[in-house]
Amino acid sequence: MNVNTNGLSKPEILKLFKSKRDSYKATAESILSEAERHGGFTDREEMDFDRITEKYKQAAHAYEQMLEGRSDSGMPLSETTGSTSTAPARGEVFSSFGEQLQAIAAASTPGNRPDERLYQVLAASGMNEGIGSEGGYLVESQFSSEIIRKIHEAGSLAARCRRIPVAANANGLTIPTIDETSRADGSRLGGVQGYWSDEAATVTATKPKIGKIEMKLAKLFALGYSTDELLQDAAALGNVMTSAFAEELRFKLDDAIINGDGTGKPLGILQAACTVTQAKESGQAAGTVQYENVLNMWTRLWGRSRGNAAWLINQDIEPQLYSMSLAVGTGGSPIFLPGGGASDKPYATLFGRPIIPCEQCATLGTVGDIVLADLSQYLLIDKPMQSASSMHVRFIYDEQTFRVVYRVNGQPTWSAALTPFKGSNSVSPFVTLATRA
Repeated sequence: MNVNTNGLSKPEILKLFKSKRDSYKATAESILSEAERHGGFTDREEMDFDRITEKYKQAAHAYEQMLEGRSDSGMPLSETTGSTSTAPARGEVFSSFGEQLQAIAAASTPGNRPDERLYQVLAASGMNEGIGSEGGYLVESQFSSEIIRKIHEAGSLAARCRRIPVAANANGLTIPTIDETSRADGSRLGGVQGYWSDEAATVTATKPKIGKIEMKLAKLFALGYSTDELLQDAAALGNVMTSAFAEELRFKLDDAIINGDGTGKPLGILQAACTVTQAKESGQAAGTVQYENVLNMWTRLWGRSRGNAAWLINQDIEPQLYSMSLAVGTGGSPIFLPGGGASDKPYATLFGRPIIPCEQCATLGTVGDIVLADLSQYLLIDKPMQSASSMHVRFIYDEQTFRVVYRVNGQPTWSAALTPFKGSNSVSPFVTLATRA
């Protein structure tokens, strides 16, 4: 921002800079208000906002300089201000997530020269989503990976799903499948039929039915605002940002795997057409889980899934499990085995399969309070996590916005439950218990 101050007194110069600062701030607030009204920046609004924000920062900085008696010239700010950020030799890396976020914030302060390591991160990642002049630098890849790993660790449901990464130039995935919903003659593999035949006899030609799974990536993201006070402690900031973002994204993804409606998010087990809902027992009391319930759920599980399945439960039902037993003559046998006890497993077990407490499961008595699921039959697609920073949203509050975006989607690989060759009850890799109200 070049301003001609020749012939003006210091009070007049102060008034000029203050007037320009306030004018730019009012214009930026007007653009921001309009963007919030219609749900986000248009390309034009974002360009105008960037331009006005830069002018606002320069005018504000010039005004502060004049107040401190540091400059009374019309020189560009880059010639009258020093740098407060470090500039280590190329090749160095940030020692922590917090240190890098601190450097990002410092680069957005008027008059500061960006830490050169931020440019190295941009060059290494090959991406350019952030606006460098506004502190929109990508977070170094090793810190992004730290967050994504936490989503797939610690016993999360995502870790049990079949996961396929999506290529950099793609926005989704299409996978051909065999469309099979029945094992009856003429329906296996979607329509293949075999015949016993006499010599020289002919049979009817058949063929498999081919279907496909199509998914587009949905967006899961988290935002964090950081004040100057918090930015003063890089170690604390790194811990807060990394832990909070990882925990929230893991929670939301697990919730979608169970409850998602498939609109802008994964299609969850409870909403999928292939999921079998086992009816409650005749006369069963509300808010209970009986041995007959879990036995019938087990018999509705697809046979090939029995080696991979797990019981997902709300912890509200655990008292029901501890009191569950099978009568044998005048005695009985326990059905539920606590983890680390008689079963010698990290999880409690039912029918030899682990019981995993999951807070996204419904409360006791509601469909979804206990789910028997083989998550190897649930498909997740995703791209690597992206992290960036900008001061667009909260610039008038002098706060930085840190954003983490994870593009992911998922759904069961089955389109419908399977009718067995013999028997009347359909089977599936996903079984729930009907509401007991």
